[in-house]
Amino acid sequence: GAAGPPPGVRPAGGARSAFEPATFRAQGHGLVDALADYLSQALSGNDLPVFPDAPQAATAREWPASFPQVPAPGGDLAELVSRVVRDSIHLHHPRYLGHQVTSPLPGAALAELAGTLLNNAMAVYEMGPAATAMERSLLRWMAGQVGWGDAADGVLTSGGSAGNLTALLAMRQARAGFDIWEHGTTGGPPLAVLAGDQAHYCVLRAIQIMGWGRAGLVPVPSDERFRLDPRALEPALRSARAAGRRVVGVVASACSTATGAFDPLEPIAEFCHAHELWLHVDGAHGAAATLSPRYRHLLAGVERADSLVWDAHKMMLMPALATAVLFRDGDRSHDAFAQQASYLFHGARPREDRFDVGLRTLECTKRMLALPLYAALSLHGTQLFADYVTSTFDLAATFADLLREAPDFELAVEPQSNIVCFRHTPQGAGDLDALQAYVRRSLLEGGGFYVVQTRLPAGLFLRATLIHPFTTEADLLALMDEIRAVARRVDAARHQNVASAALAAAPLAVDPERTTSTARSG
Repeated sequence: GAAGPPPGVRPAGGARSAFEPATFRAQGHGLVDALADYLSQALSGNDLPVFPDAPQAATAREWPASFPQVPAPGGDLAELVSRVVRDSIHLHHPRYLGHQVTSPLPGAALAELAGTLLNNAMAVYEMGPAATAMERSLLRWMAGQVGWGDAADGVLTSGGSAGNLTALLAMRQARAGFDIWEHGTTGGPPLAVLAGDQAHYCVLRAIQIMGWGRAGLVPVPSDERFRLDPRALEPALRSARAAGRRVVGVVASACSTATGAFDPLEPIAEFCHAHELWLHVDGAHGAAATLSPRYRHLLAGVERADSLVWDAHKMMLMPALATAVLFRDGDRSHDAFAQQASYLFHGARPREDRFDVGLRTLECTKRMLALPLYAALSLHGTQLFADYVTSTFDLAATFADLLREAPDFELAVEPQSNIVCFRHTPQGAGDLDALQAYVRRSLLEGGGFYVVQTRLPAGLFLRATLIHPFTTEADLLALMDEIRAVARRVDAARHQNVASAALAAAPLAVDPERTTSTARSG
């Protein structure tokens, strides 16, 4: 028969019961039933606030740092998860219009469960054979959508911040003119990249992590639609060189976080070609537009980029986090991380052997990031994702029309993607910035909608990301009506001489998706 543990060796404590398959089966059925009920409630939007507006201290008391030494009888995983649901924001609610994190496909969540149980930590091929093969195929498919050939390659990593850092490290190694891994940043002149002033704050963070300092990112002004202005690249390059910086590349946004604007990639690529600069495209949000025949033109020129970041947890309905870092020249994917570790990577291996992904990513231990997306594409087909991108971008255009036609709303800029910036401007409103902040706070307290805010040159604006596949025009009309109702309450309070106190109490919440320019100005 099967060999048991050596004499005298037994599973520690309750480990045997904790691994009991029958218990797992029962817990799993109960948990999936509870989550399916939640999904039904969330998708319908009935009797469920989008945002549980509870004070931080109260939520902390619900989750104390006290745990039993032995399990309490009758412990129920489904009951614990129901408490988690109660205290969580509900991305599956159609009136979630907030940050750029999608409502994941239920099947992808189940695939995530399988990957979590298998726990193949895939730094090297032998620690994750199936996961590595799936990742390799996904990367080839994504590169093909961008317009790159068989020479392209890449890696999946945990989020756009890690992805952009990975691409910029490869840019540095390819274009610096000296080996920083061996000689450090003092081995040559100080380096810099050019980036639009609407670039995500993680680009500046990556530059500073690499030791280039704030001056390592040279901001390039935007045009009136918040897109990097290609005419400003040449002056920015001359300015950086005059300051003694060696410019190694340009970072373009497709699209920006604050307004959803796509930088014009074709003229940027032409500039990079003329000056022998690396072109990196931060397509964390907008790279999925390449799947849509109607909106693929927004990425015209991306096929000339050297590297691209693409988040599956934004516009591909995947659980967070899953980010592809793609390189047109696949050999460059080895440049980001050049160290050797003999206990993992055995001997001098040819660069053609690309199956040990730990050589090319920040992580050593890495989750099976490919499994949910590979499963979703296999089970649902690619058309689902093309239709999803198209419909959310279409809905943003519809919302822009509604706002433009309303005399008491202002559209900040014509949306290019599914991100819409706007503000309420009722007659006699007074301080518009304070009103938008108060409106957002009231929406959160009411629980009916979740929107965020962003600061643009004209002031504070509300920002809606239309990322839920069930959100409709009716939801957007209801949002506008609710905002009007809030403003009427403010106006009534003003007439009672209490509005100033109410507005003063409304905090200007910090948006964690600030642009680089916002981060600089504080």
